[in-house]
Amino acid sequence: MKTNALDDLARHYGVGLQHTARDGEELFIADDTKRAILTALGIPCEDAPQVEASLAAAGSTNPPVMRAVPGSACALPAWLTSSPAWGVSLMLYELRSARNWGIGDFADLAAVSRTVAQAGAEFVGVNPLHAPFLADPARCSPFSPSNRLFLNPLYIAVDDVPGFAPDDADPADLDALRALDAVDYVAVARIKLAALHRIWQRWQQAWPSDEGYARTSFDAFCHQGGDPLRGHALFEALSASMVAGGYGAGWLSWPGSFQYIRSQAVASFEQEEHDSVSFHLWLQWLADTQLGHAAKAARDAGMRIGLYLDFAVGESPDGSATWSTPDLVLPDMTIGAPPDFFTAEGQEWGLAPPSPTTMRRTDFAQYRQTMQALTRHAGALRIDHAMALWQLFLVPKGGKPANGAYLHYPIEDMLRILTEVSQENGTVIIGEDLGYVPDGFQDVMRDSRILSYRILYFEKNETGFFAPKDYPTLALACLSTHDLPTLRGWWRGDDVDLRFEHGLIDAAAAQKQREMRADERARLIDGMAWFGVLDQANRKQADMAAKDPHSELPEAIMVATHGMVARTPSLLAGVRLADLTGEDKPTNLPGTIDSYPNWRLKNAVPIEDLADAPFFQSICAVMRAERPKS
Repeated sequence: MKTNALDDLARHYGVGLQHTARDGEELFIADDTKRAILTALGIPCEDAPQVEASLAAAGSTNPPVMRAVPGSACALPAWLTSSPAWGVSLMLYELRSARNWGIGDFADLAAVSRTVAQAGAEFVGVNPLHAPFLADPARCSPFSPSNRLFLNPLYIAVDDVPGFAPDDADPADLDALRALDAVDYVAVARIKLAALHRIWQRWQQAWPSDEGYARTSFDAFCHQGGDPLRGHALFEALSASMVAGGYGAGWLSWPGSFQYIRSQAVASFEQEEHDSVSFHLWLQWLADTQLGHAAKAARDAGMRIGLYLDFAVGESPDGSATWSTPDLVLPDMTIGAPPDFFTAEGQEWGLAPPSPTTMRRTDFAQYRQTMQALTRHAGALRIDHAMALWQLFLVPKGGKPANGAYLHYPIEDMLRILTEVSQENGTVIIGEDLGYVPDGFQDVMRDSRILSYRILYFEKNETGFFAPKDYPTLALACLSTHDLPTLRGWWRGDDVDLRFEHGLIDAAAAQKQREMRADERARLIDGMAWFGVLDQANRKQADMAAKDPHSELPEAIMVATHGMVARTPSLLAGVRLADLTGEDKPTNLPGTIDSYPNWRLKNAVPIEDLADAPFFQSICAVMRAERPKS
């Protein structure tokens, strides 16, 4: 078989034939990988005759092309272009409060919004709030959801639900959960769901008349959610039943008769367990209602953007989305990343990639519905791994990330929907364009008015950190993200030590990265002094601290670094709650699963004490000074 025939077929369907390695070398994709991806797309390519036949059948259809949609752009409020804003980003689960049940919830989100609004912030950004596996709450990564269209009921503030009674949970259990330094998802789920079950049973006897919780509102929510909502609720009820019977929460572990939503076994279960399915419909409605209340609280507190939500790049292959709509994902493929500076072997994220074939065939209905649901309560929306609008790195089942390849997606159609929904709901769109960004992609983002995502840690070259004035205007600027260390941790090089301890890099790479960090500390101080955000009085202390690899971060450097971010012309600037409270442990250590407490660690400061946290006043003061409300 001629190699170029397979290449032509792969190119036509958007399969990348090569990509750049971390050392700059061009890596060419193996034929087996091309065939695996084409097969997942439903394209016959097993041998030469099939390849030739598939090429002929492809006809005159055009492969994907990276370009923006002419005359179409995302929403961008007029006030923002003349008055750049700032806000706070956090992990909702990490919030401590005197009233929550061991995990941050929507009531906490409203309370934090009021506090940071008083400090001058225009938004509060949160982690993805997507639906997890309620029957297996230990699967807690917000970036590996069961279904991105729906919400996580563990964020419901149970004590705010009409009909809640104090004896619905043992106060001693709640005190124990609050005292933990990491979220115990299993215990939280057990106690919260039990209490919510009790309240649900009361509602069946007498539906409450509280404003905002009317029966007609619930019925309208269920009608609007349609088959996708019903499918998710059915999955959750069935998943709980399966776990009780000794199976896993994910459908790939279930008996064959239950692995298909339209099977007779599933139909019989739905009929017999109608109340359980209705309970999960109710949970989704409660979560949506309380998220709406939190969004209103943020706006009422004076935030002009309000809530800034997050859209994960994919869904778990055994979750609600893939079970209820299996043709929406590519079989035997997972999303990942090629080898890079942080992970020498590359990454396999364990997420199911969407099927571009099905997306086109269904006129992108699911994508539109998801974007609509996410932007309805959001003044801003972050698209995790924004390059997914154009390409995803796919790893064939059983293969290594190093042997994966990129698949291109119908970017024009996806951008058309994204811009339409953004305009309809007035939602600012931010694209996380970190890692490998293909040539021309950021131009497409700019033309579509999608804000770039600029991380100070990365905004540098061989001579030092970039000047604030050199940041793009159409961007969100910040110090770091959930996948990167806090500023205190970065200063000490804790992230390098963690990567070495967990086997993500070898000793030689660790030593090299420690030397690089020492150089970065010195260059950061030079830059802050040169750019005028670190005064001479604090320069000497900063220089001394930079030379000591074990030194603690001086407050002057903490404030000055945020001053650099605030002084950029970027329309938005973000401050991590973890930096406002002086945390040192990272939220997530990419490349690890169970060896590090990813997505569990709580913030050390209760939200009632947030305004008096160590760095809160000084950091917020510099943000206000550089970005005052108009």
